[in-house]
Amino acid sequence: MPTRYAGSPEDRAALDAYIKLWRAAHAVEGAAHRHLAAHGLTVSQFGVLEALYHLGPLSQRQLAGKILRSSGNLTLVIDNLERGGLVRRERDPHDRRVSNVFLTPAGEALIERVLPEHVRAVREVFAALSPDELAQLAALSRKLGRSLTHAAPPAPDPA
Repeated sequence: MPTRYAGSPEDRAALDAYIKLWRAAHAVEGAAHRHLAAHGLTVSQFGVLEALYHLGPLSQRQLAGKILRSSGNLTLVIDNLERGGLVRRERDPHDRRVSNVFLTPAGEALIERVLPEHVRAVREVFAALSPDELAQLAALSRKLGRSLTHAAPPAPDPA
C-alpha cells in the first residue's frame, strides 16, 4: 500500500522502503526464531549462547555489541542463563571490574541441538529468494547497516 504522505518523491520512496523493511524484518525475525520457544529460549538468550559458542568467552560489553542489546537488558538475560546452568561468569583476572561470560557444557549441548534447527528455519525464511536475490539482500543490508553504524548510538532496547 503506497503512503499517503505528500512529501517529495524521494521522501515517499524512503518512507515506503522503511515501512517495507520494518515489516519484513519483523516477519523474518518471528519466523526464524519461532522454534526457540520449544527449547525455553528467548531470542536474546539464543543470541548469547550462539555468540559464546562461535567466539568463546566474552565480556558482557562485548556480548551486548554482538547481539545488539543494551548491557542493562543483557544482565537479566545472562542472569537467567546462569540460573539455568547454561553460562557462568568469571571475573577477568586482568580487570576485576569486568566479568567474562563462558558457555557451560550444558549450554554448549543446548546450542549444538538448537543451531541446526535455527539454520533450517533461516533457510526456510529466505526460500522465496533466488541465490542472486539473497546475495543482493545481504549486500544492501550490509551497506545500509555500515552507513548507520557510526551515525548515531543504538536506541535503547524496549526489553
